[in-house]
Amino acid sequence: MTNHIVLFEPVMPANTGNIARTAAGTNAILHLIEPLGFDISDKAVKRAGLDYWDHVQLVTHPSLPDFLETLGDNDSLYLVSKFANQDYTDPDYREQEGKGDNYLLFGKETTGLPEVFMRQNPEKAIRIPQNDQNIRSLNLSNTVAIVIFEALRQQDFAELDKIHTYEQDKLK
Repeated sequence: MTNHIVLFEPVMPANTGNIARTAAGTNAILHLIEPLGFDISDKAVKRAGLDYWDHVQLVTHPSLPDFLETLGDNDSLYLVSKFANQDYTDPDYREQEGKGDNYLLFGKETTGLPEVFMRQNPEKAIRIPQNDQNIRSLNLSNTVAIVIFEALRQQDFAELDKIHTYEQDKLK
């Protein structure tokens, strides 16, 4: 089973850069649904100093319908939105017999996921609890990190290093 981070029409390059780092560090595949609000050409990525970019498993899709066509029948799609009725901790992200991959779909920083799409799929929507009186939404890169690490926690952080030591370990 693989975890996939999917960004719908991202507009802020810094957020996507942070999310790409998270994807590389968690072995998640990063999907970007166009149009993008920035350039991800090799030249632009090198100029931005993203030294981890070659470790990012990146897939781009021309549109949301094109992305949806790539999902398998047994894959699980989760729509991360402040307009959901279930918490992000409610789904079972663990590997199970007959279950496919997990796809975590996050909306555009400025407008979220399309309302019509959300209304057609309310059972797939998950939310991070927040104080809606104080903020419009959490930062996208923080939201991605919170949700992907819940999925990984449930998966017992499979294929991730739980302990790392240095030659001159300050804790020893």
